[in-house]
Amino acid sequence: MSYDIALKRIYSPPEPDDGARVLVDRLWPRGKRREGLALTDWYRDASPSPALRRQYHQGEISPGVFAARYRGELRDDPESLVPLMRHARQGRLTLLSATRNLDESHLPILRDALLRALREEDAEDAEPTSPPCYRHQLKDE
Repeated sequence: MSYDIALKRIYSPPEPDDGARVLVDRLWPRGKRREGLALTDWYRDASPSPALRRQYHQGEISPGVFAARYRGELRDDPESLVPLMRHARQGRLTLLSATRNLDESHLPILRDALLRALREEDAEDAEPTSPPCYRHQLKDE
């Protein structure tokens, strides 16, 4: 199955085709009122931990180290992706952040993790849940 997960700045105006709009930042964006954002949810649990975010923004770690550690946080807490996966299964999901440069933010990493988790779950659903029934063989005995 194909999933549509878009990335957008919270400061961009809402559009009708955004689908579920979920802010995935630990901090509320400066100067924004909740009423004007057309948010479906503000979900902090899938964003980078405060310590990791602080290290990255203060320049203590490189973008590569940030990405690796954030992937590790997501891998260590797979349940944090479940609410976002539910939104993605219902239609378009727009992940929102206040960051200036979306390509260098946590959102592309989060989208990749979501798509991977959705594919894995879809693959598990495609496998048979129980062995074939051999009941007809028991009747012959």
